[in-house]
Amino acid sequence: MNRQRLILFILVILFGIAVLWSYSAVPRPKTISTLTFKSGQQAKAVVIAADKQAHDRDDGTKLKIDLLDKEPVLFNGYRRNIFKPVFADLTKVVKQQTAAFKRPPGKQPSIVKPLIVQPVSPPLAQFTFLGFLKKGAVKTIFLAKENDILLVKKGDKFAGRYEATDISDQALTLTVSDTGAKIVIPLIENLPLATAR
Repeated sequence: MNRQRLILFILVILFGIAVLWSYSAVPRPKTISTLTFKSGQQAKAVVIAADKQAHDRDDGTKLKIDLLDKEPVLFNGYRRNIFKPVFADLTKVVKQQTAAFKRPPGKQPSIVKPLIVQPVSPPLAQFTFLGFLKKGAVKTIFLAKENDILLVKKGDKFAGRYEATDISDQALTLTVSDTGAKIVIPLIENLPLATAR
């Protein structure tokens, strides 16, 4: 019982000290006898110059609100969804692409040959499509071959005998220089090139 009273007595003393300390730490308003500048009086040029120099000096402690008034600059380069999964499911990608190209209602469907993906010749199968960059009207696609990355634009030749004749968002059209045959390759990210008929 005595121990409990002792603990209670110590806690009451600590509480009293805390109350006195908090009361003494409260800031008090201060007054001065005379003002340096009376209301309506112009400040001296020296004081204005010193204030301007102090304002121009940037020590990182002042918040520059005038920077918020600037117009935002729009980015005109290549945009990519950084939250898109790196390893996308191919069936989901194909379903999304087909859903995006549905015809408007009321039009009669034209007879179109189904898209048949064939294994491509070994020189093209070595290349993996990574993505493309569109700058103005020029499109550049990125193809990876082992540890090398190849940039291909319209009119460029690669793999010795293939010339890029057309590049769209969905497909790459190649012309074989030996035979003059045209090859249409659907562009699916992170997959080897495969031809379509």
